[in-house]
Amino acid sequence: MCDICVINSVKERMLSRRDFFKASAAVGATATIGGLVAAPAAMASGHDSVVDMSHKLSEEFPTYFGKPGFSKKQVFNFRENGFNLFELSINEHTATHIDAPLHFSADGASVDEIPVGDLIIPLCVIHIHEKAANDPDAQVTPDDLKAWIAKNGPIPDKACVAMHSDWDAKIGTDAFRGADAEGVMHFPGFHVEAAQMLLEETTAAAMAVDTLSLDHGMSTDFATHYAWLPAGRYGIENLAGLTQVPEAGATLVVGAPTHKGGSGGPARIFAMV
Repeated sequence: MCDICVINSVKERMLSRRDFFKASAAVGATATIGGLVAAPAAMASGHDSVVDMSHKLSEEFPTYFGKPGFSKKQVFNFRENGFNLFELSINEHTATHIDAPLHFSADGASVDEIPVGDLIIPLCVIHIHEKAANDPDAQVTPDDLKAWIAKNGPIPDKACVAMHSDWDAKIGTDAFRGADAEGVMHFPGFHVEAAQMLLEETTAAAMAVDTLSLDHGMSTDFATHYAWLPAGRYGIENLAGLTQVPEAGATLVVGAPTHKGGSGGPARIFAMV
């Protein structure tokens, strides 16, 4: 066979393989050791960019209770040992993290038991930043959900419904926790009636907030937590980057931790837009 014939033959095989991988990329992206999980429709349509939606773990980031939940100690260093290694101490519920069903139930699924198919999901962003600017106790209500649906259509199967209150802009200030003189916190969250609507009318897999809690800060009964998590759904708290993604159409990829029996844990989360 002539040289040019060989080159053309190789090109044809390469193009054929490229087309194959383009067509199967969405399925391949959800492959796991245990098998394949069907890719969401939003993922199959393709995306142009990736948005990091995670805050970094640090000794400064506050937990719900105020005290930071992360520390590290270097036990090996490159100069003396030829490699670097740190020991970490981490509160499960610090920085951008997941609330597993077990967090607010006696026998719910732990974070390592969340189905992998519930971790690559459509993202729906509910904007309440305008009312939150005037009311730190603002909440996502059923009316907010209905307005989103009227504009964007039904909430997709297995979606993550995320509240954008613009509260992550307050990180590093006292306003992020919003604690008053009596220690009562003030920041936005989901109203329990909105959680109940999602449970009754959708198959949403996750609820997310850009604040410290699914419930608004002044809650004393954690009604939203108790409605949502024991139903087998999971939560995401301290989500970042919600101003950089559309209200509908993005795919959220949730890098859930896998420590056995965990009630949650810090997560690296990004959106494909």
